[in-house]
Amino acid sequence: MTDVTRLKGPMAAPASGRKPQSMVILLHGYGSNGDDLMGLVPYWRASLPDTVFMAPNAPEICPGAPGGYQWWSLSDLGRESRAAGVRQAAPLVNAFIDMHRAAYDLPNSKVALVGFSQGTMMALHVGPRRPEALGGIVGYSGMLADPDALQTEVKTKPPVLLVHGEADPMVPFTAMGQAQAEFKGMGFEISTHASPRLGHSIDEAGLRLGGDFLARVLRGAG
Repeated sequence: MTDVTRLKGPMAAPASGRKPQSMVILLHGYGSNGDDLMGLVPYWRASLPDTVFMAPNAPEICPGAPGGYQWWSLSDLGRESRAAGVRQAAPLVNAFIDMHRAAYDLPNSKVALVGFSQGTMMALHVGPRRPEALGGIVGYSGMLADPDALQTEVKTKPPVLLVHGEADPMVPFTAMGQAQAEFKGMGFEISTHASPRLGHSIDEAGLRLGGDFLARVLRGAG
């Protein structure tokens, strides 16, 4: 499961043309792909000119979604299935982070994860369990996939921003509050934003907040 060649996807070199001083890894949602989340990059490159952006495709082909991938199957939507799925994919994400972090000679503190939906579940699972703290985590329209184990498995506490549409029909809006309570109770720096009338998507406010958060936690990146 740690074969790093299994995760591949698009990337965008730093807008400055200089050597990367930080890295943002974008984790897409169920049935999507890395190209989809690369659409966020133009909104953030100006404030992060020395940042390399990478968006790996999830490891499994998603049935019924041409060109789409999944971090794990959603054939079973139960809590135990979510926990098992995120754990199965986590070593691949960790290996991807470490391979590219080493290639650019970046400390963990200069790496941030950005997730959407199922990708947010991955980011929120992987980030706090890494032995050295990442720069931060941005999670859009997601949830904690395995909240029961977090308290006993947390190793580091990177700052977290969660953004969720109040009208999300796919992942309940209440999931953001539940995740916020878990992280706050464990002493994380956690901030949230509710987007009124927004469904399972990212709006302009979410883009702005995400960009501001990334620029802050990756300060010194340019």
